[in-house]
Amino acid sequence: MAELQQQSHDQQQPGQASQSQQVVRAATAVTAGGSLLILSGLILAATVIALAIATPLFVIFSPVLVPAVITVALIFMGFLASGGFGVAAVTVLSWIYGYVTGKHPPGADQLDHARLKLASKAREVKDRAEQFGQQHISGTQAS
Repeated sequence: MAELQQQSHDQQQPGQASQSQQVVRAATAVTAGGSLLILSGLILAATVIALAIATPLFVIFSPVLVPAVITVALIFMGFLASGGFGVAAVTVLSWIYGYVTGKHPPGADQLDHARLKLASKAREVKDRAEQFGQQHISGTQAS
């Protein structure tokens, strides 16, 4: 009988625990949400005050700040482009090294196909030029 009472007591606790957990979760959510809302309002107010103080300074110093910002932006873009071109060059050199050493990097088949096609066209143009030259020479000798 004592076991039966213990089992019924154990079955009631999860229901009560889940209700108390829900209350704790709700209280935590309200507290966290309220705190973040107050913090958001304070940050907005500080931003408006800082902007009101800084605006006259921006107007006074704009002849210096605008060219300075443009210069810094150009320098940053130059370094960024330089780094990008450097990475591209190292990548290309690495690909060429792999191609030359026979490691067959991606795109090597396309390059070989284009090389063969270009060589074929070059031979064709050479043959046509020789034929034209022979026709031109034989045509001038016949006249």
